Amino acid sequence: MSTASAGLRGVVIGESTICDVQPEGSLYYRGYNIHDLADHSNFEEVVFLLWNSRLPTQTEYASFTAQLKAEYALSEGTLNILKGFPKNANSMDALRAAVAAIGMDDPDGSDNSPEANSRKALRLQAKIGTAVAAIERLQDGQEPIAPRTDLGLAANFLYMLTGTEANPLYAKTMDIDFLLHAEHELNASTFAARVTVSTHANLNSGLTSGLGALSGPRHGAAAEETMEMLLEIDLPDKVDGYVRPKLSGESRTPIPGFGHAVYRAPDPRATHLREMSRQLGEQNGDTKWFEMTSKIETIVDELTNTPERLAAGKPAVYANVDCFSASCYHMMNLNKRLFTPMFAIARTSGWCAHMIEQLAPSARIIRPRLEYIGAHDTPYVPIENR
Repeated sequence: MSTASAGLRGVVIGESTICDVQPEGSLYYRGYNIHDLADHSNFEEVVFLLWNSRLPTQTEYASFTAQLKAEYALSEGTLNILKGFPKNANSMDALRAAVAAIGMDDPDGSDNSPEANSRKALRLQAKIGTAVAAIERLQDGQEPIAPRTDLGLAANFLYMLTGTEANPLYAKTMDIDFLLHAEHELNASTFAARVTVSTHANLNSGLTSGLGALSGPRHGAAAEETMEMLLEIDLPDKVDGYVRPKLSGESRTPIPGFGHAVYRAPDPRATHLREMSRQLGEQNGDTKWFEMTSKIETIVDELTNTPERLAAGKPAVYANVDCFSASCYHMMNLNKRLFTPMFAIARTSGWCAHMIEQLAPSARIIRPRLEYIGAHDTPYVPIENR
């Protein structure tokens, strides 16, 4: 048997043309550098790119966004299901149930043809933001707000939370955040989604698997944990006294929002959210959240990425995508329980791209092995003698 790899680290299970994540700090969607996309594109265009392997023409973009907007609304039956959930239900649990309900409503059902899957992917991407917003309002004891078909995915999501059109900078930040979270190769949730559809289960089943993996605190909760840390620190002057003790001595405590399973250089996505955090702070007249995060970043770099630690083979640690997204969300008055569901809204685009790729005729069911290390030939003892 092949040598076991804990957590499948470094194991290549297949080939893909969707996304390239490089340890030196580069990220590509279908060959396009993430910096170019974040500077010049938007989330809808990136969704089209992930699903079609190319950027759309103006005519294709207009048609694609119109199709998305036409599918924003949830059915009355799905809304009634959401209204039946306990108000204290976990948001990700509720979202998985919502996606299952959306699937039962889908006219393409279990049709796994490429044409049907393209339609299902579009419906899922269009409706998941509506579902997240509806769940959030219901948990606050409020009625869901119907989507507006004159707004894009990010702006419409923010509108459905409050019933008021979002501040332009908030909408821009949300769009960039969705774009940056859209795809990231074979992370745990994407792997879960691909494994599920490799059995030829439908896209909704695969999406619920992805949501289940994302709901785990070791995958989708970093932004929430980062914000909890910032709220605990509260003031820029308290950053040093909070962070330095955690990074001193041998028993170092990980700092939320820092480090990554692949990157050994600065996460390219953090570059853009750092700037949005700065702009939001300046617009809101309160830059303390940006200042605190920046100070933490400086101290982590100073105490972790030292020549001695790097020479000893310790990995370099930098701010990841969640580091500055936390302060962005907080400055846009978004509840912490929304942080992981918002990640899911964005990542639905990547999950769907991967599931469609996995459903190609040549793809095989994903069935790895485990190295058995238990006993053999254990004698059976009848129950009356045990």
